[in-house]
Amino acid sequence: MFRLLSKESNIFSVPVYIGFLFLIFLSLNLLDFKYIDVFPAIITFMGISLGYFLFNAIALNQFSHLPLFLYTIFVASFYDGTIDVGLAFTFLTSAIILLILTSQNDQLRKSSFMLVGSILAFNYLVFPASWPLGVFVIFHIIGTSGRIGLNIFRLLFGIILVVLSYFGLMYLIHYTTWDKTYLPFYGKFEMMDSYYPLYILIPIALMLLYSLSDHFKHYNEKSPISRYKYTFVLVFSLAQLITIIFYMGKDYEYLLLLALPSSIIISRMLRFLPKYWMQELGLWIIVFCLAAFKIANFAQY
Repeated sequence: MFRLLSKESNIFSVPVYIGFLFLIFLSLNLLDFKYIDVFPAIITFMGISLGYFLFNAIALNQFSHLPLFLYTIFVASFYDGTIDVGLAFTFLTSAIILLILTSQNDQLRKSSFMLVGSILAFNYLVFPASWPLGVFVIFHIIGTSGRIGLNIFRLLFGIILVVLSYFGLMYLIHYTTWDKTYLPFYGKFEMMDSYYPLYILIPIALMLLYSLSDHFKHYNEKSPISRYKYTFVLVFSLAQLITIIFYMGKDYEYLLLLALPSSIIISRMLRFLPKYWMQELGLWIIVFCLAAFKIANFAQY
């Protein structure tokens, strides 16, 4: 199976995977048709579908089927058919921001920071837990931009435009109180009392840690472009991980935030394993762990 998925994808691969993803969304929503919420499901589908195009934009996986397949099974495992509208918008806005930041058009990328700021502000207003994404964009500007001050100003200007428009609208409809839950780290942070069924995913977490250690072990052997792209994925993963740690609780659909970077990191790890049987075994461990997590999570309801 690993050898089959290692083949190079073609122009028809992404539409096929998106079609399969549509069937997953349709089937999971039909299982609970009484409580189906169409709007968040559509927004989530759009955001996750855009993720397929990001694999080619980031270009860390030699355009093979493996990351596309892993991304699909991650989504199938973590999506349960019900999702908060704010989180749904986060999937969409994250994908749009990544498409802008990974664009090969330098002029487009440099002139879009005001748009990125507007998207971040809108996303924060509908889903305050998404604030780490803004920190990720600021670090990206500092690490890659030649005109840091100007681009941060553009980013902040886009944020201010949306925030002022929001406050103006709220004032007109007589909403004049501020909800403190919009502030990061507001409230008491409590550890989960049970990590079931999360510990089923421990083998996948160990693979991610092994991949990171292997990357830094051979860091000097990699090209500057590969180092930059991998660091980009790692910082984005850290931003999403902060949201998961502080805000997920028992809402396991938050794990979808890590589906894209995990697919990239793990597929690279499997590709660089020295033996074919290790690659095949690693792939099947991932499949079985995700299937077991899906079954265990479904059994709770």
